[in-house]
Amino acid sequence: MEQGRIIRSLSGFYDVDDGQKIVRCRAKGSFRQKKITPLVGDEVRFVPEGRIEEILPRRNRLTRPPVANVDQAVLVFAAIYPEPHPMLLERFLVMVRTQGIRPVICLNKWDQTRETEETLATSLAETYRRAGFDVLCTSTRTGEGIQELKERLSGRVSVLAGPSGVGKSSLLNALIPGVRLETGDLSEKIQRGKNTTRCAQLLRLEEEEGFVADTPGFTSLRLEDVTSETLSEAYPEFEPYKQTCYFPLCSHVSEPDCGVRRAVEAGQIVRERYEGYLALWRELKAEEQQETTK
Repeated sequence: MEQGRIIRSLSGFYDVDDGQKIVRCRAKGSFRQKKITPLVGDEVRFVPEGRIEEILPRRNRLTRPPVANVDQAVLVFAAIYPEPHPMLLERFLVMVRTQGIRPVICLNKWDQTRETEETLATSLAETYRRAGFDVLCTSTRTGEGIQELKERLSGRVSVLAGPSGVGKSSLLNALIPGVRLETGDLSEKIQRGKNTTRCAQLLRLEEEEGFVADTPGFTSLRLEDVTSETLSEAYPEFEPYKQTCYFPLCSHVSEPDCGVRRAVEAGQIVRERYEGYLALWRELKAEEQQETTK
């Protein structure tokens, strides 16, 4: 039996790279019975005839986009068209933090911001930098930020994730000369991106000695493996102030003498981040209450 990494998944077939060759495989029949789905990024054992026999233990796993064993997630949003969605970004950040994956926020098509003085994207860049996040502003037209993005990807297994139409494929074309991924335009009717990536795939960055996953875009994201009680764990800036909450199991929503809320009022926690936390907490709480009444 041989060992390799799944680099592409499409319609029940998996391309496995063992470092010397790529073998197209199917998963063995018992996977379906056990409801096991191989993911791009999985380390697997397979037989040369083209059958995956075993999935090795995963370091982490994302269900949307469907990838495993990544070091960081580059969360790509367009600067203006389509307009960035702050709560979708918050969902992404919670999702990757929950899996222990390092997030990098990438605001692409940054050349569009030259047309106006103040945009939602420039506000988001300032907000998340103040909150301690790594924020890159990129443009494949001008080349702005592309070298910095290359440096972030170097030596790591990364996934580019974000809505359709934000330029993920264009970024990869700029990062990996010769890859020539299909790119698309925005729908004129709804100003939403057309999805040109139809399968998840892991691309090798030759000079930077890393891998980057290209994944289909989407416009919504449901939080998984997160509850209203565990949500605050995805907000690392809350940690220093949790110890000063009066109640040990404080939700940081309405309890008196809450250290996190005091830090927000004092400007020690970025207010927009806290407001994002509140919105997600209330959403999760409502879902949990619905489940208990079924």
